[in-house]
Amino acid sequence: MKSNISFVLGIAIALLISCNGPEKGKLETEPIAKQEITIGKIELTLEQANVLATLPLECVEKEYPNKLGHVLGSGDDLGEPKELHPAFYGCFDWHSAVHGHWSMVKLLKMYPQLDESNRIKGILRANLSKENIAQEVAYFDGKHNENYERTYGWGWLLKLAEEIHTWDDSLAKELEENLKPLSELITKKLVDYLPKLQYPVRVGTHTNTAFGLSFAWDYAQTLNNDALLNAIKTRATYFYKNDTGCPLTWEPSGADFLSPCFEEIDLMRRIMSKEEFLVWMDQFLPQLKEADFKIDVALVGDREDGQLVHLDGLNFSRAWVLFGLAKQYPAEYGHVLPLAHEHVGYSFPNLMGDSYEGGHWLGSFAIYALGEQ
Repeated sequence: MKSNISFVLGIAIALLISCNGPEKGKLETEPIAKQEITIGKIELTLEQANVLATLPLECVEKEYPNKLGHVLGSGDDLGEPKELHPAFYGCFDWHSAVHGHWSMVKLLKMYPQLDESNRIKGILRANLSKENIAQEVAYFDGKHNENYERTYGWGWLLKLAEEIHTWDDSLAKELEENLKPLSELITKKLVDYLPKLQYPVRVGTHTNTAFGLSFAWDYAQTLNNDALLNAIKTRATYFYKNDTGCPLTWEPSGADFLSPCFEEIDLMRRIMSKEEFLVWMDQFLPQLKEADFKIDVALVGDREDGQLVHLDGLNFSRAWVLFGLAKQYPAEYGHVLPLAHEHVGYSFPNLMGDSYEGGHWLGSFAIYALGEQ
């Protein structure tokens, strides 16, 4: 009952914040303890799922503003976002459009009775059509954009494919078949790319190698793709097995939405045996095993700044790593659960009050974090 009361109070705080909105330009300097955000485990209810569904619905068909990241080989390569990417043209950029579609599938799987279920299915059917995906494949086959969205967008595309594959709905079979040429192309690109990558990318943003490989690993496991599993395990072991003393105190950078140290943990817990992983963790981040381990939530100074609001994403991604770690190894790391809830508790109440700068992508991070509890 106490947990339910805390949850209701937390939602009330969230509604107040989302109604008033953050004061533009106001620097948040109050420590988390003084904000009285004491939300424990947040159960994603149907009511909340309906609210979260509004975020991708608002952007997956919104073509502008748009950040293409598109390389022009000549004037012939010019095109409107929807011409270049008929499946994933919304939500400001390609990868956000991809995980916006993932969010809709995930929410429908959890709650088929969503208020907007028919509209969502209509959008999925229209955007992920056979013809649209064929054009997306053609884009990646082009000479100047064959590495487009490597590896962040690739990881999310495979996560979308995995979510559709495990969706028990008549529409899912149609969507999976339509998406298959693109998911298979991305898989091949990863298998070809990894042996050539001599050093991992250890940043807190899109090109982080460990993040992309974690989502790709999940896809490969679910679909029993041994070639991709072997490619990931071989390279991840080469990159990370001998890492020691990850400098967690250097994090975060000012625009991070991923933790380089935590993302590496998230990958290695997947590919290593229990014995290997626990020994590795004692060398890589030994302080995480201490009962009083603490890491402060990342504070956001301005949620209308597209870079600064990344730090809300960092809170969600840190949380999902800690949730996954505690769930897999409760005896050794169960004590980190309150810390994970604290990170969600800081950023979740602000989610619905965000401007488009955060709203076009943060919902996916929140949904994934809550799903990892």
